Amino acid sequence: MTNTAPLPAVGGGPGHRPAGGFPPSQAGGPPAPGPPEPAPGGGGPTPVMLGALLVGVAVVVGLVWGLLRSGGDGGVQGTPEAAEPPASPLTSGPYTYEVVGGPEEATDCSANSYGDMIDWFAGNPCERVLRGLYTVQEGQARALVSVVTVTMPAGGAAQQLKAVTDTDGTGNVHDLARDGTVQLPGAPVVANGEYHSVVDGRDVTIVEAAFFAEHSDPALLEKISTDAVRLTEHLRAG
Repeated sequence: MTNTAPLPAVGGGPGHRPAGGFPPSQAGGPPAPGPPEPAPGGGGPTPVMLGALLVGVAVVVGLVWGLLRSGGDGGVQGTPEAAEPPASPLTSGPYTYEVVGGPEEATDCSANSYGDMIDWFAGNPCERVLRGLYTVQEGQARALVSVVTVTMPAGGAAQQLKAVTDTDGTGNVHDLARDGTVQLPGAPVVANGEYHSVVDGRDVTIVEAAFFAEHSDPALLEKISTDAVRLTEHLRAG
């Protein structure tokens, strides 16, 4: 009797792949889709990248604005603010003055004086004398104002000059109408009006004022003569 080996069963043991090439669990259909592959180029910008970009833009904008404000190396100039013009001593106080004559400048005070002041200045020479003549209108009152500023070599000499000129009958420095420098018909004699003097270091400022047309208001004239001291700035400005 001949022994015959058994035949393997169709679709049998492990590892057997049926016709068609698919494993048993996928027989009858295509393979299941796997996870999606990343898009070419690695994807869009990350939040960190976006933040860095925004910071860079802010820095550039700040630099440009700084150049515009300061007129930096780029040559871009901002619009400068217009500076306010300095106040004029003629109009910066309670009264407004109009210039009639001057400023006149000299270095020989003796030659520009009268009375005892001629000899006093001969023995005590000044460095400079500035003279100006002004008018001021206040209501119906019009006044002529002489302002003289004398610069002495030292502060002590300036104090002595003030003491001498403050004394009645000693004379003074000529105003511009008295010595004929200014011809002003109907001008009052300021030496017969209000007198005021101040010392500032080596400078002595002497103010004399009188009303036109024999107007009388002593209180107003005193205020004007005191205020007119600031016209020294106009004399110095030339």
